[in-house]
Amino acid sequence: EARRAGKKLYLPVLRAKPDRALWFCEFRPGDPLLSNRFGIREPDIRRRPPQPPWGLDLILLPLVGFDAQGNRLGMGGGFYDRTFSFLRHRNHWHKPLLIGVAHECQQVGSIDAQPWDIPLDGVITEAGFYLQPKKNKKIP
Repeated sequence: EARRAGKKLYLPVLRAKPDRALWFCEFRPGDPLLSNRFGIREPDIRRRPPQPPWGLDLILLPLVGFDAQGNRLGMGGGFYDRTFSFLRHRNHWHKPLLIGVAHECQQVGSIDAQPWDIPLDGVITEAGFYLQPKKNKKIP
């Protein structure tokens, strides 16, 4: 649907060590994917230049757990928090909307957020959409 609406789609690509952060590379149907150092398939940045995260409008993030305050529990590598750390320093500019993708059963009562954790703007599950953190409301 997004492609039919004229939108470009990007997939995350690991940045070189030691950054442990992500770039985003445009992906088109039929593009080859290469395995990164973790065996995760990602676009080949030699085909199209990677984009920084601040140049994107919407980013869907994987997660292990989330709470009603917009806190996200990831896989423990810190890749997404490092990638979006720029959001802690600037408030008055265009920024990507960060939406977690989860199952309803992944919601927990509370996650002990750390200073480096970047909160989500919302989470979408099979049961609806949770807008966070200011309006903690599920939208069916």
